[in-house]
Amino acid sequence: MGSDHENVTPALQRMQRAGVIPVIVIEDAGKAEALADALAEGGLPCAEVTFRTNAATDALRRMREQRPDMLLGAGTVLSEKQAAAAKAAGAQFVVSPGFNPAVVDFCQSHGIDIYPGVATPTEIEMALARGLTTLKFFPAEPMGGVAYLKAIAAPYGMVHFIPTGGVSTTNLGSYLAFKRVIACGGSWMAPADWIAAGDFARIRQETARAVAVVRSIKGAGS
Repeated sequence: MGSDHENVTPALQRMQRAGVIPVIVIEDAGKAEALADALAEGGLPCAEVTFRTNAATDALRRMREQRPDMLLGAGTVLSEKQAAAAKAAGAQFVVSPGFNPAVVDFCQSHGIDIYPGVATPTEIEMALARGLTTLKFFPAEPMGGVAYLKAIAAPYGMVHFIPTGGVSTTNLGSYLAFKRVIACGGSWMAPADWIAAGDFARIRQETARAVAVVRSIKGAGS
């Protein structure tokens, strides 16, 4: 899965090994430590904490303190200010829903991995102009899923993707089987309502199910 492309950072290597990145929406930073434990114990010591809530920065910091070895990133980053806050809180990578030149430039100038969202060839070329070759494909399922991704990926052999949006255990395997996919992002392992309810045992179980799918694909030699 894409190990032959350029610009492979340590964070990207870990993301590729994981195969799945839990996308987190958390309202209560007080639940961050238990969430970090549940994800790690389920087999995914990684998370993308989205900046959709006021608790995101504090939650990211608490997860970093609880699990120093976790791969942690910030998602839904829409401004330089948010990117700076993410970096200060311990994020190792930043994800944005679209291609935001200001966010990309900030991350590149401050040495933090940035995976901007793309959905069209034009956006892919905007990213390539900045030297980026690993991009978030968003929203994956609404845009047309694996078939659409393969179509827009075809002219850009150097580009790899992180599909996010509508990915679940039912279609995860089809995305990971496409060799241009590094990993998939998804919130189904730890939905906001499960986090709010403190249902960490369920999160741990669903995370383990996702890990099993990843292992089955990798075991098949994809």
